[in-house]
Amino acid sequence: MIDNAFLQQLDFDKSGGTVTVVAQDATTGRVLMVAGADRTAIEKTLETGEMHYTSRTRGLWHKGETSGNVQKVVSLHPDCDGDSVLARVLPAGPACHSGEATCFGDVAADVLGELDSIIATRTPGDGYTGKLLADKNLRLKKIGEEAAELISALATGQTESATEEVADLVFHALVALHGEG
Repeated sequence: MIDNAFLQQLDFDKSGGTVTVVAQDATTGRVLMVAGADRTAIEKTLETGEMHYTSRTRGLWHKGETSGNVQKVVSLHPDCDGDSVLARVLPAGPACHSGEATCFGDVAADVLGELDSIIATRTPGDGYTGKLLADKNLRLKKIGEEAAELISALATGQTESATEEVADLVFHALVALHGEG
């Protein structure tokens, strides 16, 4: 369904009939690519729920039409003056024609976002993470245990151990947040 209110927020005239689209992985926060889109491409995106762009050489372009690396739209956000759009997407594969995950090379990923998305796939009762998700008391006990171990490592100057304990504490805190919904 085409969202006319969204389209009215966009200023296609500023850049000769297109807006700039920044595609961002909705799970990790990584910027995947930047492309242009004219009104038709945005309308097709709204209709299909998958990203469409305007290519200088190909015209209207459905991302992943030939490769299968489509980008499913999670949300679209115009910037303050309507000449660009942040497209939060779920990519089905690499965004770049080179086969890389992003068109920006090996940019540092959002590690917490990636960990969070992995935890979100776990089922209560299945495996260690699932065991934690199924048992609130165990989740709380593990947070206390990891916090105490971190304090002990810091108090005794064990930097390497403290780093490991921070990782454990962050993991258990994220699992606890998922357990609480």
